[in-house]
Parts: sequence; structure tokens; C-alpha cells
Amino acid sequence: MPITINKITLTPPKTLLSPGHRACAGCGQMIAARLVADALGPKTIIANATGCLEVVTTAYPESSWGLPWIHSLFENAAPVASGIRAALDYKSKIENRNSKIFVVAQGGDGGTFDIGFGLISGLWERGENILYVCYDNEGYMNTGAQASAATPWAANTTTTPAGKSPDLVGIGSHFMKKDMLAVALAHGLKYVAQTTVAYPLDIIKKVKRAAAAAGPSYLQILVPCIPGWKTEPKDTIELAKLAALTGIYPVVEYINGQLGEVMKRPAQPPRVEDYLKPQGRFKHLFKDQRGKEQIAYIQHLADENAKKYNL
Repeated sequence: MPITINKITLTPPKTLLSPGHRACAGCGQMIAARLVADALGPKTIIANATGCLEVVTTAYPESSWGLPWIHSLFENAAPVASGIRAALDYKSKIENRNSKIFVVAQGGDGGTFDIGFGLISGLWERGENILYVCYDNEGYMNTGAQASAATPWAANTTTTPAGKSPDLVGIGSHFMKKDMLAVALAHGLKYVAQTTVAYPLDIIKKVKRAAAAAGPSYLQILVPCIPGWKTEPKDTIELAKLAALTGIYPVVEYINGQLGEVMKRPAQPPRVEDYLKPQGRFKHLFKDQRGKEQIAYIQHLADENAKKYNL
């Protein structure tokens, strides 16, 4: 509804993901999900995995979604989307006309990297014309910030706690983040991309390119989580930007298996320390010499990304 400020009436832009939901202030996922929904348009059906996005937008009997949307189980977004796509295609066949409805499956990193991993693989193997969107906040944030296969090395979570032990167990997570882009490419997807919520126009562009690609496509978006990352709401966009500029979370795309557009780092890129320091999940790295060594290793990972993608 219009808002009047100092006798000036402002009309908020129409959106397919309405405000008034129950997400945290500064939630990166809600910003990204709104951009995705609006880029796709109303002739879209979304199958949504269990997670924060489902919980905060569809508390019965309300919904923030302005387009057809369905929730099933944590692991089930991909096969539910497959069933919808099959029904639409069958309807088009018997009516002898092409379906203009696009189908999307989406979930967080828990439902993507872990619980729904095998079912997503099946969707990709079948070559169905479905976009899968992963909102990557690097942990199971809806249930208390447990580690997922998307959790970065050295992050402190409730299941990978940072302690005082001198061995690897004490650093936080000692597992490497799963490379879902490589997994998608191994399935032969025509369009695979990664970005962060700091770049709205890039999200919109990549959604449209993914929707135009033949067969399945994959888009992964880094979305900082306020309680899970232990950050301030005001820092969400800046952190998402630093993730890209440091090289720790490159903004890239692959078209037909070949590296396409890449967001270059500045001539003097920020250090990963600038990205890690505002996050409570990494505060243990700033206490002693061992932490400095771990930060140096994370910087090494970022620099290796820069070489791999020519950032």
C-alpha cells in the first residue's frame, strides 16, 4: 500500500514475494528470493524444500508468495518439481500446445548439498527443463546453525564447535565446502552459475539466462544469515560483497560447460580477514597465532579461486 512521508506519497514496487513475512531483519535469503521470484514472473510454479524460506513465508493460513508455490519435504523439492513439469508437459501434449509455465525447485544448502543431493542428481540426469536455485547460507540455520556440506572450513557451528584443542578438531569445521558447481557441470547442465545477494542485477540476469537454457540449470546464491553467522543486520550486503571481492565466493557462470562471465577482483582485493572478522562464527580465529595460521590458509583458498577463475 502507498506510504506518505513528508507529504510525498511513495508506492512500493509490486513484488511476487510480499513483505510482512517472519524472516529476520537483514535476512539475505529473503532479499535473494524476492529477486528470483520477480525475475521469473507470475507464470512460474515453485517447489520449495523445507527450511527458513518455507517457514517464514507460509505460516498457516498465510503466504507471502504471489505465484503458485508448493512445499513438500526437506529432500523433495526436486522430485516434486519433476512431477509438476511432467503434468504440465502431459497437459500440453493432449491439448496440442506448448506450456508457457516455468518450473523451479529451490532450497537452502542443507536441502541441496546434503539431504536432497541424490534427488537433485536424478532431476539433472533426466534432463528436465527445471531451474534449481540454492540459497546458500552455509549451514542448517533453521534448526540452530548446524554444519552442512556447504559450511566453510574453520567455521564455528553447533556441530563443529571451535575449542582449545591444538589439533584440527579445535578449529571449527575441518571439512571443505562441497563444490556443487562441479557436480552440476558433471551432469552436463547447460547453465550453471554462482553469485551473492550483494549483486541484485547479477541475480536477475542469471535467473533469466538459466530460465532460457535448454534442460535443467543450477543457480547458487550466497545469502548471509544473521543468527547463524552471528552478524549485524546492517552488514548483510557488505559481507556478501566481500565474499565475492576476496575470492572466497567467486561470482561466475558456465554456459554449455565453458566458463562464461566472471566478476573480476579489484587490483588490490580486500583480504579474507576483512570478510571473516565481522562474523561471530569466525571470532575464534582472531585469538592467537594458531588462528592467524588458519586465516592465512583461508586466504590461500581465496587466492586459489582467483587462479582457477582468473578473477
